Amino acid sequence: MRQLEVPASCSLDDLIPVERPDPGEPGAGQVLVRMRAVSLNFRDLLVATGYDRWRPPTGRIPGSDGVGDVIKVGTGVTRFKAGDRVMTTILPNWISGPLTPEKRIGGLGGPAADGVLAELRMMDPEGLVLAPAHLGDEQAATLPTAALTAWHVITRADVLHPGTTILVGGTGGVSLFALQIGVAAGARVLIASKSAEKLARTKVLGAFAGVNYRDRADWADEVLALTDGRGVDLAIDIGGASSLNESVRATAVGGAVGIVGLVGGLMATINLAEIFQRNLRLDGIETGSREMLEAMIAWFEQKGIVPIVDRVFPFEESGAALKYLQEVRHMGKVCITFFPTNAMRGGNHTAFRTSRARRPIREESETRMPVAALTIPFTKHSKG
Repeated sequence: MRQLEVPASCSLDDLIPVERPDPGEPGAGQVLVRMRAVSLNFRDLLVATGYDRWRPPTGRIPGSDGVGDVIKVGTGVTRFKAGDRVMTTILPNWISGPLTPEKRIGGLGGPAADGVLAELRMMDPEGLVLAPAHLGDEQAATLPTAALTAWHVITRADVLHPGTTILVGGTGGVSLFALQIGVAAGARVLIASKSAEKLARTKVLGAFAGVNYRDRADWADEVLALTDGRGVDLAIDIGGASSLNESVRATAVGGAVGIVGLVGGLMATINLAEIFQRNLRLDGIETGSREMLEAMIAWFEQKGIVPIVDRVFPFEESGAALKYLQEVRHMGKVCITFFPTNAMRGGNHTAFRTSRARRPIREESETRMPVAALTIPFTKHSKG
């Protein structure tokens, strides 16, 4: 079988599939999965390039979010049977309940454990869920990290219902899922972006209004104006140091700020008076549990939510797929297929039918992280 391994150089140029022995027969409590598709996240770039705390041991298989078919099950396995189409969870030990240090151990495709960019993977069935029937392989592969993070922050803030107002920072993977979820729930969703073109695209997806933070540093004032001075019930902050203060200012009394990204920096200076005088809550969001993912999938199926995929690369071009993600030329999720006939080589913003999809994909688009946020870790000054 073939699998992708992070080379000692941690260079994307050296990231090529290698031949390795098949995993063999599943042992007790294991399932053997033939992977079909993988969706890439910013974390995968950090791992593949060996950046800072994400630097893996040489030979690590990257990739956390994947879909595949169970082809064999070991003794004692009751969750799945051969032929089931399953998808991974990024934290396979977080089954339910609050996050604990023990549940954070073993994140797929990172420093601690191999990921899913391999043709065959022996896996613990407890870390898998059934893939949603209404989505194709590549679409379903986008759910375990980006969609689940958006779902977690929205449900934790209790704004998954009509009459609420949500501010979404940026137009990346988590942000776009937050927009789709909010709109489907009947919430009023505002988007903050530095691109007028991207703001226009989010309007097509149902955004109530957009705020261009390139035009003004105090962009929270515009959010307040759009909400009659009240502010939003939930601000989903992607930028961290670069945007947290404005996200706090844009939030209504008694509201929540969900911190889901750090693309603008790790260290922030914030005005604490803005927080305690208005009884705000700051929520740090780490993806989510298997139980959350299963609840989200059921809700997505009920609402008919379809993820937005920009381009699908064949497995042999995994290095090129990561470079494409790094260049931020995409407008939607970037995926990898183990079945070359599914690969899409066209330009951006093309809708297409992925494998096993049971309904046509809507003509939609997704935008991603700011260029600077993706390129900072890969400068000559970085540790990677």
